Amino acid sequence: QSMLTQPPSASGIPGQSVTISCSGSSSNIGSNNVYWYQQFPGTAPKLLIYNNNQRPSGVPDRFSGSKSGTSASLAISGLRSEDEADYYCEAWDDNLSAT
Repeated sequence: QSMLTQPPSASGIPGQSVTISCSGSSSNIGSNNVYWYQQFPGTAPKLLIYNNNQRPSGVPDRFSGSKSGTSASLAISGLRSEDEADYYCEAWDDNLSAT
């Protein structure tokens, strides 16, 4: 089984910045693009970042993605109360399917 590992939680106070990490392996993050999603309870996930660091139209530039080796991160600057949500990373795995 292939997995991407994220911390169970991340926190900050309004106005601060927070970074959420995502660790993988050479077969997923190491060789494929990373995607980040934001999800609020009872709603479908929303794409925040694609191709490691690209934002879809309408996503504020307070959200930024990066990738280095087999790890990726999502940074949120200027935290707002409405940013409280679940955040998920995803990457294709060459050995399996999407992870």
